[in-house]
Amino acid sequence: MQIPWSALSEQALDGLIEEFVLREGTEYGATDVSLPEKHRQVMAQLKQGLAQIVFDPDTQTTSITQTG
Repeated sequence: MQIPWSALSEQALDGLIEEFVLREGTEYGATDVSLPEKHRQVMAQLKQGLAQIVFDPDTQTTSITQTG
């Protein structure tokens, strides 16, 4: 089930993005990217529709995935 980013409180959205960017396997390449910059990039992708928030009712988990 897709959840619009705008439906979340600022605090909930910030927590979800932080959890996502701190996850193993979300490195951004050869150069280090700061946590605030990663947060900004993910937020921009959500606003542009390049990423989406998805809730899985079976596992009761929420994640951010790329669209398309």
